[in-house]
Amino acid sequence: MTNAPSQPDHRPAALTPIYWAVVAYTTLGLASGLYYREFTKAHDFHGVTQLAFVHTHLLALGTLLGLILLLLERGFGLSRTAQWMPMWITYNAGLVITATMLTVKGTLQVLGSSSATSPALAGIAGLGHILLTLALVFLLVALKKRLPA
Repeated sequence: MTNAPSQPDHRPAALTPIYWAVVAYTTLGLASGLYYREFTKAHDFHGVTQLAFVHTHLLALGTLLGLILLLLERGFGLSRTAQWMPMWITYNAGLVITATMLTVKGTLQVLGSSSATSPALAGIAGLGHILLTLALVFLLVALKKRLPA
């Protein structure tokens, strides 16, 4: 039995950063779920808090969408478009800002701080969501450019 000659590896360079982002968001998502459970338990908190959404935001937008990006990059080479870097930067910035503001606001809610209703917190969280929306637009444009005619 002869072994076929090994083929050179033609993986797009963007696969590795996407993979490590998925690992990071998965780790943060799981840690945020633990933080939510333990922090609310330690403060005997039984109300509604934004902390409950950090876990799902990080796992859905960070892990699941990141895995989808891996497949899209592998299949379509999205990183070869002009929209890739703007998408990647705005997406990660938007997700980090959104998750951070959910954590800050949720922590303040559990502590019973009046700062939890600050318009500044809402504004910064809104900025995170705007960046995520912009990143999705960049992603769709990049995908359109790489689809077969």
